Amino acid sequence: MYDEFYKLSGKPFQLTPDCRFFFNSKGHHRAMAYLRYGLEQGEGFIVITGPVGTGKTMLVHNLFKEIENKDVLAAQLVTTQVEPEDVLRMVCASFGLAHQGQNKATLLHNLEAVARARHIEGKRVLLVVDEAQNLPARSVEELRMLSNFQVEGKALFQTFLLGQDEFKRTLQGPGMEQVRQRIIASYHLDPLSMEETRKYIEHRLHLVGWQDDPKIEEDVFDGIYEFTRGIPRRINSLCDRLLLSCALEELHTVTTDELEAVVDEIRQESGPATDNLLAPEASGIEPAYDVYDEPGLPPTREETPGPGLPPEDGNDLVQRVARLEEEVESLKNTIKRERKLLRQAILLQMEGEEEEKE
Repeated sequence: MYDEFYKLSGKPFQLTPDCRFFFNSKGHHRAMAYLRYGLEQGEGFIVITGPVGTGKTMLVHNLFKEIENKDVLAAQLVTTQVEPEDVLRMVCASFGLAHQGQNKATLLHNLEAVARARHIEGKRVLLVVDEAQNLPARSVEELRMLSNFQVEGKALFQTFLLGQDEFKRTLQGPGMEQVRQRIIASYHLDPLSMEETRKYIEHRLHLVGWQDDPKIEEDVFDGIYEFTRGIPRRINSLCDRLLLSCALEELHTVTTDELEAVVDEIRQESGPATDNLLAPEASGIEPAYDVYDEPGLPPTREETPGPGLPPEDGNDLVQRVARLEEEVESLKNTIKRERKLLRQAILLQMEGEEEEKE
């Protein structure tokens, strides 16, 4: 909806990874360099780790785009919460090989046959495992078996492992020495810096034809960084909701007031059981606004009467201010509830229109 209001050619902050929006930050540039290096070497493991939402899957999509016209047979394995005996079946399925009812020896034989056939054609075989932190140690060991496929000392099978920080603990565990010896390079992907966060937002907006409508105030970029800590997925989620909110209000300038309102709304929605990446309770991040005071309102703490005021006049003034604060707070809550209901109604309407199109 907001893309139409701001005359954008598409949604700039969708959560689904799209390599068209790849942002070549310092960290992502270095991570891609490690992946390219691994392809040049043609053997061993390349390991990329990083916090949730930092763009590891986007790296995979960008890599696959780069190699689509090269002599590489590549497959991606995403669903990794499986036992060791099922890992090879999933690898075979990723390469389009028969796997149902096959024993381990047959699965390995079929994978080796494919790798040898591609070698004869002058091609290499690459397996990219995303969400590798979900792999049990024994499953990682099963993947190591694939590195044993060789012809005249040249590896036929290469594996890239991408996972969250805890995957490093898996690799450092007992019995993983042989896996560690086959790691030729590893890199830890950090979140974006404050400067990169602004460039990331503007990069995605420019790709959909943004012409400074809406105009984004300087402090808004800082606030987005402080709340999201530079995590791309969180930035996307927050910016998507922020633009929707501004469009509903028919605003052509994104202000810190609107940012605070959206952040406050997110905090109200979030709870211990809410799987919301933007929730401070769920993500462990500290939000930009520890106390979401509305701009222009006096502090809620008690004020002592100013000099020269009689005690009774000062107390009366404090009581009047307190009553005004309560009335303003009540109005604010009413407006927030109405805005939330309006947004929900619009989203439901949009979903209904999408279903009708399908």
